[in-house]
Amino acid sequence: MAATPTSVDDYLAGLPEAERAVLQQIRETIHRVVPEAGEKISYAIPAATLGGRAFMSFAGWKVHVSVYPIPEGDEEFERAIEPYIAGRGTLKFPLGEPIPYDLIAQIAVRLAERERQR
Repeated sequence: MAATPTSVDDYLAGLPEAERAVLQQIRETIHRVVPEAGEKISYAIPAATLGGRAFMSFAGWKVHVSVYPIPEGDEEFERAIEPYIAGRGTLKFPLGEPIPYDLIAQIAVRLAERERQR
C-alpha cells in the first residue's frame, strides 16, 4: 500500500488476497456481533466504531493479521488469547494457520461493551 487509504474498502483492496480474505472475514465477524458498528480508517488501519469513536482496529501484515486492543476478561478468556498476545495491546494471528474468528467475535463484543460504558 503506497498511499494512506481513505476507507476500509481501499485498505483491503491494497492487500494481497490471503490477507484481504482474512481481514474481510474479521470485518464481517465484527459487524455480525456488533451490528451497529461503523467503520473508518484510524492511524492508517481499519477501525470499528461506535458513535464515531474507534473501539477496535485490525490490520494485515506479511505473515499475520493483528487485532487491537486486547480487552480484559476472565481466566478462560485470558487463556484463549494468550497464544496470540504480541506485545502491549496487540493480538497477532498467523496467516496460514486457522484464524479463531469465534475468539475475535468475543474480543469485538468485549471491546464494544467497554466503549458503550464510556
